[in-house]
Amino acid sequence: MSPSERSPLLDGHPNGHSGSRISSFFKAEGEPTWVGSLRFLFFSSYFNLFLVFVPLSVISHHLNWDAGLRFAFSFLAIVPLAKLLGESTEQLSMKLGETLGGLLNASFGNAVEIIVGVAALVQGELRIVQTSMLGSILSNLLLVLGMSFVSGQAYKPENVFQETAAQTSSSLMTLACFTLVIPAAYHSAKEANHPPFNKHVDDALSILSNLNSTKGDGGPPAPGGQSEPGLLVISRFTSILLLLVYTAYLYFQLGSHADLFTKKKVDEHGEPIEEEEEEPSMSMVSAAISLLAITVVTSFCADYLVASIEETAEKYHIPKPFIGVVLIPLVSNAAEHVTAVWMAAKGKMDLTIGIAVGSSIQIAVFVIPLLVLVGWGIHQPLTLYFSDFETVSLFVSVLLVNLLVQDGKSNYMEGIMLITLYLVIGAAFWVS
Repeated sequence: MSPSERSPLLDGHPNGHSGSRISSFFKAEGEPTWVGSLRFLFFSSYFNLFLVFVPLSVISHHLNWDAGLRFAFSFLAIVPLAKLLGESTEQLSMKLGETLGGLLNASFGNAVEIIVGVAALVQGELRIVQTSMLGSILSNLLLVLGMSFVSGQAYKPENVFQETAAQTSSSLMTLACFTLVIPAAYHSAKEANHPPFNKHVDDALSILSNLNSTKGDGGPPAPGGQSEPGLLVISRFTSILLLLVYTAYLYFQLGSHADLFTKKKVDEHGEPIEEEEEEPSMSMVSAAISLLAITVVTSFCADYLVASIEETAEKYHIPKPFIGVVLIPLVSNAAEHVTAVWMAAKGKMDLTIGIAVGSSIQIAVFVIPLLVLVGWGIHQPLTLYFSDFETVSLFVSVLLVNLLVQDGKSNYMEGIMLITLYLVIGAAFWVS
C-alpha cells in the first residue's frame, strides 16, 4: 500500500506506542485505511447516488408529506442501502474465512428482508410480512434466474453449471414449499370438518375476522375458527425444524460437501487453474462498523416504508398484495438481482444459481421461520398459512425451476419461461 493511502492519525507516534496500538486495533498491517475503506464503500457503485433519498425519507416521514412521496422516498432509499449492506458483508467475509464468511452471508445476505419483515411484524402488518417474503422467493426463482438464463447467452449458446449442487438446493426449496402447503391443507380440512352451529353467524364472524386481521388486503394471515390454535403450533414447530435443517444445509454446503458447490477452473488439458485470492478493499473494523450502521439506517427506512403502505395503497388504489409480492422484493433485492444477471452474462452460472436459488432458500428456510418465532416472542400470531393462491403460485414456481435445472444446463428459452410465469403471477396479484 502506498504511503499516500495511509492515514497519519493511525500510523503510530514516533515517541511512543499509543499510535501503533490504535492502528493495530482499527487497521491491521496491510489493510486499507479508514479513508480508503469509506471511499470504496460510498464511491464504488452508481447505486449510491440513490443515497440522497435516505434524508428525504426521514424528512418526509416526520413532516407527514403525501403518502405516495413517503412511500417512494423510503422505497428508493432502500436500494443503495441494500447494496451497501451486501458490500460490507462481502468485505467482512473475506477476512473471516470461508466458514465464518458463509455464516455471515447467511445472516446478513437477506438483511433487508429481515428488517422489513420485523418492522411490519411490530406494526401488526402480518400480510405484508407474508407477501413480501413470498415475493422475495418468487422474484429470485423466476425473475432473477430467468433474466440470468437469458443474459447468459451473451457469449455462448448454452451454459453449464454444477447440477448436483443445483438439484440439492432446489430439493431443499421443494421441502420449504411443502411446509407451506401442509398448513393450508390443515386449515382447509379443519374448517371443512367443523360443523357450523349457524351458517349465517359463522359467515359473519369469518368476514369480521378477515377484516380485522388483513385490513382489506385479500387473505387471512391468522385465520379464526377451529384451525387457528393448531396452525400456530404447526407453524412454530415447523419453523424450529426448518432452522435446524438450514443449519445442517450450511454445514453441508460449507463443510462436508463443499466441493459440490466449488467449481474449480481448469485449463485445456484438464489441469486446475490457480486463482488469485481477492484482496479486501475495506479494513475488518471499518467493514463491521459500516455493517452495523447501515443496518440501523435501513431499519428506520424500512419502518417508514411499512408505515406508508396502508395509506398509499388506499389513496392510489394499489393492491397491498401487489406491493408486498412485487414492489418490496424488487427494491430489497435490486443490487443482488443486478449482480446475479451480470455474473450470468460473464458465464459464471454456478455463482448465479447460488445467488438466485440460494437466496430463495435463505428466505424460505431461514428468514420466514425466524420471523414466525420473532412473532411468537412479541405476541404476533404469524403462521406459515398462506392463501391457496399464494401456495399454488409458490408450488408451480418451484416445480418449474426443478424441471429446468435438473439437466445442469441453461438457455435463453428456459429464461423466457421463468420470466413469463413471474409476469403472470404478478398480474394476478395486481387484480387480487
